[in-house]
Amino acid sequence: IHIHINLYSSTVHSYFERACPFRDLVLQLCPLCFSRCVQSNIVLLTQAFRKKFVIPDFQPFASHIDTLYEKARKLAGGLVADYIPQIAKFSPDLWAVSLCTVDGQRHTVGDTKVPFCLQSCVKPLKYAIAVHDHGTEYVHQFIGKEPSGLRFNKLFLNEDGKDYNHQLQHDSVVFEFDFPFLISILQLMNFLKKMAGNEYVGFSNATFQSERESGDRNFAIGYYLKEKKCFPDGTDMTSVLDLYFQLCSIEVTCESASVMAATLANGGFCPITGERVLSPEAVRDTLSLMHSCGMYDFSGQFAFHVGLPAKSGVAGGILLVVPNVMGIMCWSPPLDKLGNSVRGIQFCTDLVSLFNFHNYDNLRHFTKKLDPRREGGDQRVSCFLFCFYNIFIKHDCRFALSSVDMEQRDYDSRTALHIAAAEGHTEVVRFLLEACKVNPGPKDRWGNTPIDEATHFGHHEVLALLQEYSGKHNPPVHADADKQSTEKHLDGRLET
Repeated sequence: IHIHINLYSSTVHSYFERACPFRDLVLQLCPLCFSRCVQSNIVLLTQAFRKKFVIPDFQPFASHIDTLYEKARKLAGGLVADYIPQIAKFSPDLWAVSLCTVDGQRHTVGDTKVPFCLQSCVKPLKYAIAVHDHGTEYVHQFIGKEPSGLRFNKLFLNEDGKDYNHQLQHDSVVFEFDFPFLISILQLMNFLKKMAGNEYVGFSNATFQSERESGDRNFAIGYYLKEKKCFPDGTDMTSVLDLYFQLCSIEVTCESASVMAATLANGGFCPITGERVLSPEAVRDTLSLMHSCGMYDFSGQFAFHVGLPAKSGVAGGILLVVPNVMGIMCWSPPLDKLGNSVRGIQFCTDLVSLFNFHNYDNLRHFTKKLDPRREGGDQRVSCFLFCFYNIFIKHDCRFALSSVDMEQRDYDSRTALHIAAAEGHTEVVRFLLEACKVNPGPKDRWGNTPIDEATHFGHHEVLALLQEYSGKHNPPVHADADKQSTEKHLDGRLET
């Protein structure tokens, strides 16, 4: 029997809720098959089946997203940017929305697999990388933090001889010289690929050549900055601008870009791989500037009506971040007069009109909007924990010896013991401690141990058990000796 479980699919809840025979099927599987399904995802599966994701009822939420998508799809206004010939070739009918939550829940609708260039959507991403590598203080020796109130490509500096913020054309050009780690376009692309959970990040050479041939305004900005001593002497302006054009020509899909946005929403941890990609400082500063400066001359209006960090680009993309919840990428080439995607703006506005995602919607007694983060339905004992009990307890010898590491951690560094302690499953805790001999005191990303979980939720029997084993826990020195000890202990349990 071959089972493929897409852990990040939007159908994970409904699939297992419909599949009532799943419990019996699992019990018939060979231990190796089952272990392959769940080996690295015990905690993640538990969250899914107990509806502990950030959006527990994901199917209804996804249906709302589809409705908003269809509403925006009917808009016919706006024009595709024609001053970059390669972008002008895109059909105005293209329209896509992808989202990825901080738990890795995914939903896509429309032309989400069509590659397009990030253009100005790359600016907050490279800023985040700069702050991650060099720190805020160093970065802002060269650029400001204030919204300018001017067109993004206006030839104008502040009174200190700096540009206002990193979202403008001027600072993007300054970046390419002042941060030598960005000299290699491949380095930046590899970093973005980590943000995207190793999903699609490419490069459009045709767009790069098109940008270079039509970049007179950018050349003018570059030499204006050079005249104002924004660069050290001897700067090769052609090389600097070539790198800027290359950055704008990095390709993504809506799906991969939504994971980048979700990495920002998740405090710098990629929700797909669990890897920390950006420092908390880099995420905080990036989101702050996106909120105040990310939408060209529409930034104030967007902050007022939508109230979320976002960045738009002339290719038609809008990178939207709902902090601690999800990242979204909207893409539709037709732009309004301010250079923002017409359908994208409509979608973002409608999203916040329906859900309480606006930065100030969660003030007490303030809003009656839908909150998809609230628990839905009854909290039944999960199918997964039933399987856990039956296979790990009743069939522990076959399963535990099938090379499953019972100390596997999820992206929050939580283990099966954390979950069992929090839920008060004494027998599961006893099994993990006695039969599997797991460490009784692992810490998650917040520093909490299973003892902390049992204390917090008032599971006194579990707490006593954990405290007993914490006092006599000795990490195994030899793996073979540990395995033999575990086998002997399991045989004893089976005889009993």
